[in-house]
Amino acid sequence: MKKLLALLLAMVMVFALVACAQTTPETPTTDKTDGDSDLVAAAKAEGELVVYGSCEEDYLAAACNKFQELYGIKTTYQRLSTGEVPAKIAEENGKPSADVWFGGTNNPYDTAAADGLLDNSYVPANATHLTKDIYKDPNGYWYGIYTGILGFMVNTDELARLGLEAPQSWDDLLKPEYKGLIWLSNYNTAGTPKLVANLMIQLKGHDAGIQYLVDLDKNVQIYTKSGSGPSKNVGTGECVIGIGFLHDGITQIVDNGYENVKLIVPSDGTACEIGPVAIFKGAAHMNAAKLFMEFALSPDCVELAAQNGSYQFLVIDNAKQPEAAAKFGLDPSLVWDGYDFAKAAAETKQNVEDVMAALNGGDDRFKTE
Repeated sequence: MKKLLALLLAMVMVFALVACAQTTPETPTTDKTDGDSDLVAAAKAEGELVVYGSCEEDYLAAACNKFQELYGIKTTYQRLSTGEVPAKIAEENGKPSADVWFGGTNNPYDTAAADGLLDNSYVPANATHLTKDIYKDPNGYWYGIYTGILGFMVNTDELARLGLEAPQSWDDLLKPEYKGLIWLSNYNTAGTPKLVANLMIQLKGHDAGIQYLVDLDKNVQIYTKSGSGPSKNVGTGECVIGIGFLHDGITQIVDNGYENVKLIVPSDGTACEIGPVAIFKGAAHMNAAKLFMEFALSPDCVELAAQNGSYQFLVIDNAKQPEAAAKFGLDPSLVWDGYDFAKAAAETKQNVEDVMAALNGGDDRFKTE
């Protein structure tokens, strides 16, 4: 009898192992794509998706490769700054060369929406997982996948060599001792300085905010094409003080081993970016684009960020937050609660035009080629 029971138990275990082995490990965890076979079928019938991404390239590649792996849809991608994308789409006059835009900062998305370049006809079911209303465009043109805090990254070795203290506030950056030590990204090509402009104007008022940016320009050595450009040069000491998103600084510390990089949240107030996903108006592969929207708002996608050197806070309630962000004391609650996203969305384009006008169009540091 004992031998029979043992045999039966062994058979049950074998069947269980076989069943587990037959379970597909790559079953998507997205809500919508599990439940809407029609959308999946329609997307597969199109068979192709083109993505322009403004997040870091490692994360962009991982997300697009994962989408292709899950659904068998050929997915090609190109990394472009948030300033380059709308310019490229606008030139294509209603026949965009890409279907979706993934990552970056939300200010250029707002401008692109106002210019009629984005499509808001599809409401992703997975958007119900967004933790705050501010993490989506009120008119449905984009939906957030992450958020990051704007601040300073400094090279502590270089500051010590120069006998300087690290700046603690935006006003500190205007000190004459920081002349030629600061890097910021280009207003003409990146989303990060657009957020800086909006923040300064909201903190100080329009005229005083514009004057601040003119004064800051006197201390800026280089304007980089991409928003993450300053962070990538702080650890080496080529950039002593970089203005950008602090999760990019975490990447330099954790992934690249630069222990001489210090992260600073400005004491006089700061803002955050929202990294969105959106569909281009006139997309050639609309169903694949809709499916990608669902994927982008799922743990399958957003948890790839921390696995690929991007440590932003995630904004959906069913995803695991990156441990590195908490380890360095960063938290979205550090953001100034008076920052008005709707006001910024309406005024970004004009604010940037006003800054560039005050800088007389800018010098060679602002060249985009």
